[in-house]
Amino acid sequence: MLDFLGTLQRTHMCGELRIEQDGQEIVLMGWVNRRRDHGNLIFLDVRDRSGITQVVLDKEVSSEAHAKAEAARSEYVVAVKGKVRRRGAGLENPNMPTGAIEIVASELLLLNEAKTPPFSPAEEAIANEEVRLKYRYLDLRRSEMQHNFELRSKVAMAIRNYLVEQGFLEIETPFMTRSTPEGARDYLVPSRVHAGSFYALPQSPQIFKQILMISGFDKYFQIARCFRDEDLRADRQPEFTQIDLEMSFPQQEKVFRVVEGFLTAAFKTASISLTTPFVQMTYDDAIRNYGIDKPDMRLPAMVSLTDVLTPEVRESLKIEKDLPVLGFCIPKAGTLSGTQKRALVEEIRATFGDSGLDFLDVTRLKTNEAFAPLATAIEAKLSDEQTRVKAAAKQTDAADLVIVITPKLGTPAKWNHDPQWIYKRVGALRLQLAAKFADKHKLFEKTGTEADYKFLWVTDFPMYEWDEETKVWNAAHHPFTSPHEEDIKAGRLTNDKGAVRALAYDIVLNGTELGSGSIRIHRQDVQAEIFRSLGMSDAEAKERFGFFLDALEYGTPPHGGIALGLDRIVMILAGATSLREVIAFPKTAKAIDLMVDAPTPVSDQQMRELHLKTVTRS
Repeated sequence: MLDFLGTLQRTHMCGELRIEQDGQEIVLMGWVNRRRDHGNLIFLDVRDRSGITQVVLDKEVSSEAHAKAEAARSEYVVAVKGKVRRRGAGLENPNMPTGAIEIVASELLLLNEAKTPPFSPAEEAIANEEVRLKYRYLDLRRSEMQHNFELRSKVAMAIRNYLVEQGFLEIETPFMTRSTPEGARDYLVPSRVHAGSFYALPQSPQIFKQILMISGFDKYFQIARCFRDEDLRADRQPEFTQIDLEMSFPQQEKVFRVVEGFLTAAFKTASISLTTPFVQMTYDDAIRNYGIDKPDMRLPAMVSLTDVLTPEVRESLKIEKDLPVLGFCIPKAGTLSGTQKRALVEEIRATFGDSGLDFLDVTRLKTNEAFAPLATAIEAKLSDEQTRVKAAAKQTDAADLVIVITPKLGTPAKWNHDPQWIYKRVGALRLQLAAKFADKHKLFEKTGTEADYKFLWVTDFPMYEWDEETKVWNAAHHPFTSPHEEDIKAGRLTNDKGAVRALAYDIVLNGTELGSGSIRIHRQDVQAEIFRSLGMSDAEAKERFGFFLDALEYGTPPHGGIALGLDRIVMILAGATSLREVIAFPKTAKAIDLMVDAPTPVSDQQMRELHLKTVTRS
């Protein structure tokens, strides 16, 4: 028969006990992690979230406790009363923090039994993720997952404490709100009271945080739940958590200092000390140097070789004369056999397809007397960036893989109205090859130091982006982002949209965008002009954002803010590869919760109450 807990109270957590407690009477409670039967001695490893302690059930000490241990199995819930004993010489377990001691049990309570689980929480890795998600309550018992959520709790608390100390007020905004376009599909909630009308779950608290500044709260923050009905991937979930903040009267540098402050506090919980301020780079520089607006600074940047290839050289090599030539290195990945190199060249050419870009073989150039000086000049141009990254990673000299990409004759200067398309294509190749040769360059491996984390502020994003399908300029960010003042004054909102820069910024870590923010539009006349520049009539703007436009007319202070993904921060700190490892009850890539089997159909009665019916598409 199972036991009741009664008045028995736990004195210690399983992972706390050390040699200093030798001889103490203690009470532990937890799950049976492992059971080993040696006849008159039975060993139970008892686990809770703090760790594992070995318990000895000796038949000569307590035959009743020993008998119960015979019935115990993995994942049974137990309470143990006994005495801490130092393990004998040579019997210590150096792989366990509690490995120098054990508990000699005088009493064992079997508080609950457990079916044989589909996998053991004692396992370090479980291959089948669907099984893990279906039995999430078992998966969360694993020490790796317990560590992730302890880390998440500490990170969130450190951020909250820092912002409160800086004078921010934590204010909650509603979950059920009005549907507004913010770049992804809304989750809609039908109204029972108002037939045919819907609430939307917030993609972010954007408009509310701005209204809080209009309301005079000066500094707001919230660790907010957000919802987006979009296609999923490893770093994206339909519901997620962001660190949301807004300030009155800031310049963007003020926002940067606040964010750097709470990130420093958050990383300190993982024993990582960050150096601030973080590096800053404009969007245009990020594209030119890395080919992407969220550069991974652990890798060597791209280097322009445009000036190295003279018009005469380009004519000889059949290279388009007015377009950029770019090169980059993958450290320590240059020792390839002839077959491997030919396969790599074919892979690169397949990646570019018929875009007009091609691989220039620097090694072959060296074998040609006429082009050997060119090869030397190219390698010299790349050497400074190679040296910087190797020094930062404390790498020794080794052969580097040199990649040079050239535009063939007839390659277009723009692709879908994008003059930076070559930088972006080569930047994508840079990341592809960095992943391919990660085992050689080892720049992604953790050292447990600040060097593992390369932060970057990217600023001055384009205000508009061209939609090739509809042939119109759309807002690259939400339409409340302020343009640069000089771009407004120069009339670029109407006559040169592609040149308008936004007072928008991203915080990037190791090639992952942690968050985005901007200085907002606080003047009604500027906001109206932005709407008009997007092709939105005054009547349409009033219908979609009327309440917000009204609020702007009642003394709105200059304001700005940012939102960072808490899940992504914890994912990177935990060394996880998916957000599902740091969200307690996540969805699959198909947006299904396997544990509770959601979503599911609802009853006809519920559908009638909500004035809804389903229609099958033919």
